[in-house]
Amino acid sequence: MMTMLPIPKMETQFGKLYEADCLSILPHIPAGTVDLVFADPPFNLGKAYNSKFDDAIPEQNYVLWCEQWLDELVRVLRPGGALFLFNLPKWNLPLGAFLGKKMTFRHWISVDIKYSLPIPKRLYPSHYSLLYFIKGDKPAIFHPDRLPIKTCSHCGKEANDYGGYKDKMNPAGVNLTDVWYDIPPVRHAKYKKRKANELSLKLLDRVVSMASDPGSMVLDPFGGAGTTFVAAELLGRNWIGIELEASAIVERFENINADADYLAKLTASKNRLFTSDSLKLRKRFGHDTSKYRLDGLVEKPDLKLQPILI
Repeated sequence: MMTMLPIPKMETQFGKLYEADCLSILPHIPAGTVDLVFADPPFNLGKAYNSKFDDAIPEQNYVLWCEQWLDELVRVLRPGGALFLFNLPKWNLPLGAFLGKKMTFRHWISVDIKYSLPIPKRLYPSHYSLLYFIKGDKPAIFHPDRLPIKTCSHCGKEANDYGGYKDKMNPAGVNLTDVWYDIPPVRHAKYKKRKANELSLKLLDRVVSMASDPGSMVLDPFGGAGTTFVAAELLGRNWIGIELEASAIVERFENINADADYLAKLTASKNRLFTSDSLKLRKRFGHDTSKYRLDGLVEKPDLKLQPILI
């Protein structure tokens, strides 16, 4: 018999945050109740966490530990629900093989972020692996964002020559691929909320927008700096969050206006063929835009900050 969840560390309009080991919380979540899971576990690199989590255990033990919580994540997903697993390629190879026995593989997404110094006698590691699986044969929700054409930041000219196909391009932008070059690392001390790597709000906005709808349930068992929860809250998704030491997340929600402003800028610059800034530059430098179909583009209103109840 499933027992009730403990009292959350923080509760907002859309979400609940639990300060605990995810393996103590996940069994309390009913099966088939979550639409989207995003998991960014520790990478077992020996990094220091505020929670004093042991990030340097034998490789076999690390994989077995991951398999424990992955089983729980598969259980709580609805049919058609999505699971995104963010990790180093080294770990996502065995973990992806494990998930492939239980779920349907959709994509191996390469997120182009340089995450360390060059390693002697090896290629420079410059991307993270983001695995995308679904529970069942097809996704229940799938509406990926479209991206603007790549243009010169100085003059607005296209980076690629689309030749005679300009009038055939979708005015909402180009298709999203499985290589994401445009996700910025979060390195500035003003924005970092924890010692270890922190994920960009742009990454979580893209994942949450792609695989959930307003009112969907989003789960992140390794909250870190709370980026998943911020994205879910501001996009109107219900969410369940878990983190061993959650004080940084609570503090972030108390000062969420900066995230809301940034997310509004992200929303205004996607799902359109040209950003407002690139159109201004093109006009200034005389680049012809008349052959593109820009009809039907609607300016997106700024996201309104949801009230936060702590």
